[in-house]
Amino acid sequence: MDNLKFIIPGKPEYLTMVRLAISSIATTAGFDLEAVEDMKTAVCEACKNVSCHGFDGFSDKYEVECNVEQGRIEIIVKDDCDSHTLQKLTKPCQNCPKEGDLGIFVIESLMNDVEFGRGDDGRKSIRMVKSI
Repeated sequence: MDNLKFIIPGKPEYLTMVRLAISSIATTAGFDLEAVEDMKTAVCEACKNVSCHGFDGFSDKYEVECNVEQGRIEIIVKDDCDSHTLQKLTKPCQNCPKEGDLGIFVIESLMNDVEFGRGDDGRKSIRMVKSI
C-alpha cells in the first residue's frame, strides 16, 4: 500500500491544488475518468466541510491522506489546526451551512464508503473509500 499525506492551508484558493493532486493519484492508481471526477468532487466537498462549515473562520490548515491499494483508494480529510482564524470574505463561505448541508449528500453519493468523525479534540474528519 502507498501512503501519501499533505497539509493544506485552509484558504479556499488551494482547493484547485487538492483536486489536481487527487486526480493524479487516482489516475496513477488505474481509476477511470468517471471515478476520478467523482473522487475530485467528493474530496473538494470534504475539504470545505472540514475547513469551513460550522466555523466563523477557515481552518489554518487541514490534512489530506491517501492510502492507495490495488483497485482501492482510502482518502481521509481531517482538520489539523487549533483554530479557525482565516477570515471568510466571500459568500457562500461567509455564511456557510452547518453539518447537514448538501455537500455531505454529494460525498455519500459519489464514494463507496464514507465515515464522518470528530476526535476527542473536537477536530472533524471524513474518511472516504472508492473501489474499482
